[in-house]
Amino acid sequence: MRNAEVARVLQDIADLLEIKGENRFKIRAYQRAVLSLEHLTEEVARLVAENRLRKISGVGEAIAAKITELVNTGHLRCYEELKAEFPEGISTLLEIPGIGPKTALLLASELGIKTATDLEAAIDDGRVAALPRLGKKTAQNIRHHLETLRRKDRRIPLGEALTIVEEVVSRLTDFPGLKNLTPAGSLRRFQETVGDIDLMGTADDPEAVTRAFAGLPLVSEVLARGPTKASVIVAGGLQVDLRIVAHDEFGSLLQHFTGSKQHNIDLRERAVHLGLSLSEYGITEIKAGKLEKFATEEAFYARQGLSYIPPEIREGRDEIELAAAHKLPILLVREDIRGDFHVHSDWSDGRESLADMARAAQACGYEYIGFSDHSAGRGIAHGLSVERVRQQLAEIKRLNETISGIRILSGLEVDIRADGSLDMPDELLAELDIVTAAVHSSLNQDEAKITARIIKALESPHVDVLAHPTGRLIQQREPAAVDMEAVLEAARRTGTAIEINAMPDRLDLKDTHVYRARELGVRLVIGTDSHHRDHLDNLRFGIGVARRGWAQAADILNTRPLAEVMEFLGH
Repeated sequence: MRNAEVARVLQDIADLLEIKGENRFKIRAYQRAVLSLEHLTEEVARLVAENRLRKISGVGEAIAAKITELVNTGHLRCYEELKAEFPEGISTLLEIPGIGPKTALLLASELGIKTATDLEAAIDDGRVAALPRLGKKTAQNIRHHLETLRRKDRRIPLGEALTIVEEVVSRLTDFPGLKNLTPAGSLRRFQETVGDIDLMGTADDPEAVTRAFAGLPLVSEVLARGPTKASVIVAGGLQVDLRIVAHDEFGSLLQHFTGSKQHNIDLRERAVHLGLSLSEYGITEIKAGKLEKFATEEAFYARQGLSYIPPEIREGRDEIELAAAHKLPILLVREDIRGDFHVHSDWSDGRESLADMARAAQACGYEYIGFSDHSAGRGIAHGLSVERVRQQLAEIKRLNETISGIRILSGLEVDIRADGSLDMPDELLAELDIVTAAVHSSLNQDEAKITARIIKALESPHVDVLAHPTGRLIQQREPAAVDMEAVLEAARRTGTAIEINAMPDRLDLKDTHVYRARELGVRLVIGTDSHHRDHLDNLRFGIGVARRGWAQAADILNTRPLAEVMEFLGH
């Protein structure tokens, strides 16, 4: 079984135990195990075979035994017995956003609902609204979540979603009285794909803002519009929801709708022990029944004795515990970056000259820029022959003498052949400032072959960086079957840096691998893979992935001064 399948079973167990009113610590143990599995860089089946399950954070003896049974047999007896205690279909209901354990039990037991189709019919004929503690408003919210869930099957890459958000925000920015217009949800947490977009803001006249929002040129359909909320479909079928509140309520609203679900659950549980109740409207002191409002997220977290938690790490790991101890890491920011090592020019498949790209990098405030044009093996990318590499070396030397204020590093994106050898001679690679190795072909090799191939390249004394390690293209090409744990271990051993490729259709390394690389002490590099000066702005995507992996400036090579970079590169 794959990691996601095992995690789904454990999450079901946690949900069902919550319905039963089981011990909170027992439920939390399953939830912790789910998070660990979702962030695992190895397949859980291998850990079972090698008796290494107990090394997973949050997996104790009892849960390890259950995972072993599930992986080895495809079934888990205690899970089947637990499901048998509840009406059929309750697990399906629990997968629908907005339906908690108690509501799921009510819908299944009172109305016999087993599927999303059953639920929709029960909403339409009024049976859901008639249930105790639900009502018409809750029924409408559940329907909204069902419609959103259907659209989430058509998730789009982060880069596309961010472009839409930026257009909406740019068109509304100057609207009178509108402030704090900010995306929330998975987009704000910088997840690599987005199912829909949540926008939050404050305004003097909320209804005027929702009216203007619904009338934007990119809106193809208005699903709903009221005095403070509006939902629309934009070109491409993406749903965008806008919520407007009073200026002094923005902090709690933004925090609530940024999520993640597990982060908010953990936050609410902690608040209860403090005698507080959290909601999108603010914080209520339970004894006094008094609601406190918060204009900023910083104030919302501070009221609970917590440091501000950056959105990218609100995923239910140990961020709340660290925030309570004021020991959260200081995550990487744009201002930390001093240069870029993965830039192409018109010598291979880039669209601009070395000089123009260097000046564009200088305009970004960079101290250095490393060119990584393709080697000869990438014929379709006009890869460089040995002779052309030497010609480029001479041109870079000339540019370093004529362009002041930035150091231009000579480099190459050298192809890793199917057998792990490099498609350029060692003596040439030794002449370059930086050598980036990458797999571009035979991506369908089995795990053992492609992993051994990459490790062999890492063992070359000339390879400084491994680029886009899995070769994935989000929603276009699946990642190669690379054993990333083995590759990261090899990178640690050989002192090779691993790239976070910032092209929005790659984002490779993924965030979980960034987190593991940090744990192992592997140095990381953010490379924009720029083929045009505009691509330098893709740095923000690489920074987002790095932050999701809890990376700090010290973890990233291109935050270091030039002298330190050259020392790492052996010059």
